[in-house]
Amino acid sequence: MTRVLNAERREPISGETRSVVVFLHGYGANGADLLGLADPLGEHLPDTLFIAPDAPEDCAGSPMGYQWFPIPWIDNSSEEEAERGMNSAVEDLNAFLDALMVDEDVLPEQVVLFGFSQGTMMSLHVAPRREDAIAGVVGFSGRLLSPESLADEVVVRPPILLVHGDADDVVPVQSLPDAADALQKAGFEEVFAHIMKGTAHGIAPDGLSVALAFMRDKLNL
Repeated sequence: MTRVLNAERREPISGETRSVVVFLHGYGANGADLLGLADPLGEHLPDTLFIAPDAPEDCAGSPMGYQWFPIPWIDNSSEEEAERGMNSAVEDLNAFLDALMVDEDVLPEQVVLFGFSQGTMMSLHVAPRREDAIAGVVGFSGRLLSPESLADEVVVRPPILLVHGDADDVVPVQSLPDAADALQKAGFEEVFAHIMKGTAHGIAPDGLSVALAFMRDKLNL
């Protein structure tokens, strides 16, 4: 049984929803953590609804935040608990996206997943395994989980933008080329990358500008 994800939202500036950006936050944060990006992005995406769900589990490592799944080397959970948590979160996120498209009357090609850290891990796992391709995935400072299974499990190959800071001490920047290589080997033709110089585990202005250009292009705006 899937869990309902609580979400905060910013309505389109124009008042008309022609596209949706779904923010998926990192470990120990919440939806509001990324929703502030709707302010600079919304000026250039006036017909876009921005929505940011909270992950489904309370986070042991951050009592005020949430997690998509446990991380063993942070919270001392087992690999089995982490895998079980991720599988459940994948079901929850898919159900959330399905309901969102019905409620907002938008097609998959009008939706972008925008992840940060653990939210990127979720985005890169879920998007290729959905029945219909979304407009694109923006993944900041994350990694591709289970790259060895991607080629066998991929259903669709949406465009993907990977962005990472070269001073990231939480998720190593090498995760970006590793993910890009696995995606390309699995047949993804549109894989783009941007390295944020001097940036730690975060989102720098240059990375956000690249993400905006990518979303405008893939949403045909």
